Amino acid sequence: MRLIITGAASGIGRATALQFASRPVEGKAAEILLVDRDPENLAKVASEVAEKGARTEVFVGDLGNVDVPAKIIATAIEKFGGLDTLISNAGAIHRIPLVELGPDEFDRMMNINARATLLLAQASHIYLKAAKGSIVATASTAADNPAVPLGAYSASKVALVMLVRQMAAEWGADGIRCNCVSPGPTHTSMTKASYDDPAGREKRGQEIPLGRVGQPDDLAKAIYFLAGTDAGHISGINLLVDGGLSTTLGNSKSGAANNI
Repeated sequence: MRLIITGAASGIGRATALQFASRPVEGKAAEILLVDRDPENLAKVASEVAEKGARTEVFVGDLGNVDVPAKIIATAIEKFGGLDTLISNAGAIHRIPLVELGPDEFDRMMNINARATLLLAQASHIYLKAAKGSIVATASTAADNPAVPLGAYSASKVALVMLVRQMAAEWGADGIRCNCVSPGPTHTSMTKASYDDPAGREKRGQEIPLGRVGQPDDLAKAIYFLAGTDAGHISGINLLVDGGLSTTLGNSKSGAANNI
């Protein structure tokens, strides 16, 4: 399988790359273009993934830049000759109340968390159509439940979920499947301030029906499933990977404010 993974230098992106590298499709090693703006950690992940047997290439760039998505796709085609799967995982978070939110901060959330997926998908459409491929984007349960003070983040993830549903509707005739995964509370570099402390992590886990905060591998396995042929008749869904938290938010003492 020839694929692109954005936000690959850590967390869910890294775990997803290792998942594909460890589980060859039809006995063939994955070919993965790893994308991130952190060159040092990206190189480390590329080495880890290569050790699992996958062919790796790297692209360093900021998906907030409007020109970068097309360059990413062009690089993948140059290196691999085609594309089977686009995993748009890169994201950004900014904690600021709406009353203080400036237009530049709002635009950056939208650009990275929603626009980048659109531009990547547009540039890859012709290749995914040829391969009857798939797109998987990482959204958030914050798209369904307001998270204070993450107004711009939540709004950008709502936009992403609907964008992917729209692509599923428009591109299904081209044989392209488009889906989202939405993590709930998950221990990644983005949330390390909340979950590096074992006591805090355990306390949060007590509010989740399955009893623990999610790990990047939980999302990576869901992404692997949605990207592959086992999900061959699934398109347009937003798969919640939150340990059941979304089913109980109405009864949670902490409410949606901590739903990431």
